[in-house]
Amino acid sequence: MADIPEIEALTPYARSLGITLDSWEDGTPILSVPFDEIVEGRPDHYHGGATGGLLETAGYAVLRAELARQDRAAMLKPINITVQYLAAGKSRTSYAKGRITKLGRRSANITVEAWQDERSRPIATAVMNVLMAGPTG
Repeated sequence: MADIPEIEALTPYARSLGITLDSWEDGTPILSVPFDEIVEGRPDHYHGGATGGLLETAGYAVLRAELARQDRAAMLKPINITVQYLAAGKSRTSYAKGRITKLGRRSANITVEAWQDERSRPIATAVMNVLMAGPTG
């Protein structure tokens, strides 16, 4: 399995939120973020932006892992991301895992789920479309 170094996989924004690589599941990274005041919106709840940041980061992480497995180099550029907030994130660790639904030569479609206690009860989902430009831009 091609592991992606955590420092390369996560953006400075993601690291500032406390997002880390929690584990690998069937070659797919699962990311987590502990509840802390940096991600708090209203008292004892995640800020929607922090939840969205976790979803987006997990989407890019699964894409980077797959590109590394295929020995492909690409600059990733967002086309769009749509987030659906399903339940309030409470004051405990949140997790997210992405799944590539389509991987083409120049673009990828990804779905992502975030959950807390039970994976079967997501707190938010996202659909992402990402342009994969050549290494020089």
